[in-house]
Amino acid sequence: MFKLRKAEPGDVSDILRLIKELAKYEEMEDRVLLTEKELLEDGFGETPFYHCIVAEWQEEQSNKEPEVIGFAMYYFTYDPWTGKLLYLEDFFVVEEYRGKGIGSEILKLLSHLAMKTRCSSMHFIVAEGNHPSIEFYKRRGADDLSKEEGWRLFRFDKDSLLKMASPAEE
Repeated sequence: MFKLRKAEPGDVSDILRLIKELAKYEEMEDRVLLTEKELLEDGFGETPFYHCIVAEWQEEQSNKEPEVIGFAMYYFTYDPWTGKLLYLEDFFVVEEYRGKGIGSEILKLLSHLAMKTRCSSMHFIVAEGNHPSIEFYKRRGADDLSKEEGWRLFRFDKDSLLKMASPAEE
């Protein structure tokens, strides 16, 4: 059986393990630079930068400790056109536990949370080649904004930020 709960500081090693599993699934495992210390400080410090739900699995009639087999990392942000929104940063269920309703229940919990906090929507990105996830979201009514509205995702990496933040040379 599975149970969803709010992540606790003691979960950071499992969360990092799942982040790495997701990155491996997306063939980007070399991009995970985060440490347990940063996850702990950033999610459980005085001003959390993210929130997290974990999914635990425990066999019925078992004395073994529950195993963390899924997670959803999210935060709240603001859209100047529509107001508050929930941004789903990462969402993963270990492959052998897929198809048991865990992902659907995580999305249901996040949807309930979004409505409770009066969010106008939930946003997330999906790797272009991650067809199972794309279909998972579409079956639940998600709109593909890259096709519908033509939005492109950009980022400034740390070097670009440092360059822009430096005083202009005269």
